[in-house]
Amino acid sequence: MVSQEQRRRQLAREKFLRQQQRRTTARRKARMRNAAIASVLGVILIGSVALYTTGVVLGDDDDKTNASAEVTPSASATSKAPDPCDKPAEGKAKTQTWKKEPGLSVDKSAKYTMKLETTCGDIDIALKAKAAPHTVNSFDFLAGKGYFDHTKCHRLTTEGIYVLQCGDPTAQGNGGPGYNIPDENLKDTTLKDNMYPAGTVAMANTGQPDSGGSQFFLVYQNSQLPPSYTPFGTVSEEGMAVLKKIAAAGAQPADPTTGNTAPNATVVINKATVTKS
Repeated sequence: MVSQEQRRRQLAREKFLRQQQRRTTARRKARMRNAAIASVLGVILIGSVALYTTGVVLGDDDDKTNASAEVTPSASATSKAPDPCDKPAEGKAKTQTWKKEPGLSVDKSAKYTMKLETTCGDIDIALKAKAAPHTVNSFDFLAGKGYFDHTKCHRLTTEGIYVLQCGDPTAQGNGGPGYNIPDENLKDTTLKDNMYPAGTVAMANTGQPDSGGSQFFLVYQNSQLPPSYTPFGTVSEEGMAVLKKIAAAGAQPADPTTGNTAPNATVVINKATVTKS
């Protein structure tokens, strides 16, 4: 028969074990969240300066897209400026996911363009179907499903690297379509000396190979990054003007929960379309 003292000690041990389990789980979630923040932006050391990029979040799949490294949030926030953008169109972002990458049906010999109709203006992007067929194929599929419609661009970096990150329906930096796509076009001739030139559109990821999902970033000013992020498009001149308008409004302080430095501008993709010509 178990004595009262033995029972008390048993309950104390069980309580201790539960506390340890909760702490372990909390640390794991924190590491995963921080990786999502660093997803598209790994930590880059240039001289003595540490530069941080955006998170594909991870790759794009909540738990899947988070790595284990703990990273300080990137980009210092600038002072808040007036919102230069319009109110978003009515509608909600979709949360549908898929178990595997869509079948490759893109025509590598054709020209594809993607139009992001945002609250701040239209951003037209020439896509590189031949060099990054899996990526362009995925965006064609997702845009056709309305996956990007009514999604908020959740991160703007304003120091070290200069990008606007979009493509996460959750707007937290850890969302994705449920599948990953392979890295492509990492030897693109436009990427010289670890520089992603202004106008580049590239995939975010978790820092691990082939971990891209739906999150992507648009470079509004030359940014030094390792050639680990699939470059799959180029922003038009008119689109660059929109990006610079967004950047000029600055970014908010880093969110203590996600680490994201959201743009001061209300950047929402009302509709995304991919067109073949």
